[in-house]
Amino acid sequence: MGSTATFVTDIVAMMVKIRFVDEKGGTYDVSAPEGTALMRAACDHMVPGIVGECGGFLSCGTCHVKIDTRWIDKISPPGDDELAMLDCLTGTSSESRLGCQVVLDSSLNGLLVLVPGTIEDR
Repeated sequence: MGSTATFVTDIVAMMVKIRFVDEKGGTYDVSAPEGTALMRAACDHMVPGIVGECGGFLSCGTCHVKIDTRWIDKISPPGDDELAMLDCLTGTSSESRLGCQVVLDSSLNGLLVLVPGTIEDR
């Protein structure tokens, strides 16, 4: 019985909590396993404004988010392909990322993410 309790604790420990905030102040609290892309976590929990049209293949920009400045240094920097895609979008900033390129790990537990608007607004 003790090993089952340890196993369950290990599973819970691998979950990462994220808070998505839309431009109107609505919040969406999500938990996703480590190794999940931020876009996948948002889409799996139907967070409005994150579509992930291309399925995470870095070709559409419909998972554009802005990482809260307190968290930006904890995420690996964007690669050249991501930067090129972000250049094609309007309303980006230095905090902008494509959710499909941000992979969750335990260091991101409590991550705060701004959803810059619905797809219709982009």
